[in-house]
Amino acid sequence: MAFGWIDEQDRARREAGLVRVLRSRPADSPLLDLASNDYLGLARHPEVTEGAARAARTWGGGATGSRLVTGTTELHAELERELAGFCGFEAALVFSSGYAANLAAVTALAPHGSLVVSDAGNHASLIDGCRLARGTTQVVAHAEPDAVRKALATHDGPAVAVSDTVFSVDGDAAPLAALAEACREHGAGLVVDDAHGLGVLGEGGRGAPYAAGLAGRDDVVATVTLSKSLGAQGGAVLGPARVIGHLVNAARTFIFDTGLAPAAAGAARAALTLLRREPERAARARAVAAELHARLTASGLEAVRPDAAVVSVRAPAPEAAVRWAADCRTAGLSVGCFRPPSVPDGVSRLRLTARADLSGEQIAHAVRVIGETRP
Repeated sequence: MAFGWIDEQDRARREAGLVRVLRSRPADSPLLDLASNDYLGLARHPEVTEGAARAARTWGGGATGSRLVTGTTELHAELERELAGFCGFEAALVFSSGYAANLAAVTALAPHGSLVVSDAGNHASLIDGCRLARGTTQVVAHAEPDAVRKALATHDGPAVAVSDTVFSVDGDAAPLAALAEACREHGAGLVVDDAHGLGVLGEGGRGAPYAAGLAGRDDVVATVTLSKSLGAQGGAVLGPARVIGHLVNAARTFIFDTGLAPAAAGAARAALTLLRREPERAARARAVAAELHARLTASGLEAVRPDAAVVSVRAPAPEAAVRWAADCRTAGLSVGCFRPPSVPDGVSRLRLTARADLSGEQIAHAVRVIGETRP
């Protein structure tokens, strides 16, 4: 029978407690949201939604084609200039998603004969980029610059190290300065995914590369997503102009994908304008994360100290994590639930995201619910 193997895999997932289901949310959810990546609380900000609406009215509902045909509007070009300037890079290239941006950066910068050194804790999009790249990939220990240095020393030819700046599971930060030094010693490039750093780390939310003094270097490339701190949709690659020019000519997820919808570009640009005007939002997101962590650990829960806005709380098993998250929802709190194979260490956890617009009362309520519903 066609696709008969799907039933067997479904049974295995159910037995392991790893079945995923889609859950539609209403426009006005009554739940307190600690599950989304809306770190700065901008997704529903009037200026951001108006930026989206204005762009749609001006440019239409869709980009109408790939970026190299009709999908590049003046709005896309303006967003790219503003992103590059804000984050401290020479140039930027906007994609339809952060996932597509990561695939582009890794595959286009790892040609045949090259070595890709990838952190064991990297996001799935970076992992898939490594799988699709024509170079050879070597996975090294998590957040270990010496492991990167050792891997690079084994290769004589083009090489690039790839890492998240803030890892999405536990919210810990990569040692970017040390990674960059290891790469420079061996003439290798460094590609970092700043999805969870933009808007949260660095001066006024300019990102982790900016905070580490790496923005604008000729051997550093960063990717970002527009769907987290900026409350929109899409992604971008930031780096030297010659690298961006290479991506325009070599990155398949740029050449063959429809351009980012104008509404998303307009929303991201409006959010960036707002962040420049209100840089304190970045510090507030970090402060909320720190307070969540302090309150959770004080209540006896095992939580990982956050380096940005992600707070991870360990659960005893996959089934317990699912039940815990469901009990939180019943009590009015939406939290993330990460289980294998989404987590590289096999440890299930609740994943909480701090938002700059959370009040002290909301933080206290969230901690109380999580504590009262623990398995």
